[in-house]
Amino acid sequence: MKTRKIAVIDYGTGNLRSVVKAFEFLEAKVSLVTKPSEIEDVDAVIFPGQGSFDQCMSSLEDSGLRQSLKSWILEDRPFFGICLGLQVLFESSEEGNLPGLGLFEGRAMRFCLDANYKIPHMGWNQVEWNLSSDHWLQQGLEDTDQFYFVHSYRVETNDSRVHCLTTDYGGPFTSGIISSNCLATQFHPEKSQAKGIQLYRNFLENIK
Repeated sequence: MKTRKIAVIDYGTGNLRSVVKAFEFLEAKVSLVTKPSEIEDVDAVIFPGQGSFDQCMSSLEDSGLRQSLKSWILEDRPFFGICLGLQVLFESSEEGNLPGLGLFEGRAMRFCLDANYKIPHMGWNQVEWNLSSDHWLQQGLEDTDQFYFVHSYRVETNDSRVHCLTTDYGGPFTSGIISSNCLATQFHPEKSQAKGIQLYRNFLENIK
C-alpha cells in the first residue's frame, strides 16, 4: 500500500495519541494540524472525537479550520470523522448551541432510554454495515464484529446523501455514515483492536 500523508485535526481537546499510533501502524505519515495551511498537502483528513460540541466548533472557528474542513469535504476529498467528528458534520447538537458544519441534514440528540440502559453508551457493540459484501469499506469485516463506543449523543438524519451504518442500543441508531469519500463513525476504531485497524486500512486503501 502506498504511504499516505494523513492530517489529524488537533482542536485542543483529548488525547490524540491512539489515533496517530493506529495510522502510523499502517505506515501512514501522520501530522497533527491546527491551522488551514497544514492540510493543503495531505491525502486525507482525520477528525478525532473527544470533548464537547460547542468547544469543538468554537475551536474550529477560531483556527479557521471550520471553513477549510467544509471545503475539503465538499470537494470530495478523503475524510474520516470519529465520534464527535461524526456529529459535527450535521447541522446542530442537543449538547450545545453553536451550529455544526451543516454538511448534512440532521442533528445529534441525547439518548433517551429506560433505566435498563446506561448513558453514556460505553463498551463493545455490533455494527450493521448495510452494505453489499463486496463494498470496499467492509473488506475483512462482518456484521457480527464488535467495535468500541463511548457516547451520550447520536445522530438523527434522513439525508438521502448519507448511507447509514446502524447499531442497536435500546433501539437502532446511526453508528456511522458514508457519503462518497466522507466516512465517519460514532465508535472509535483506534480503540477497537484488530477490527478497527482493518477499518482504517480499508479507508487508506480506498484513497485514490
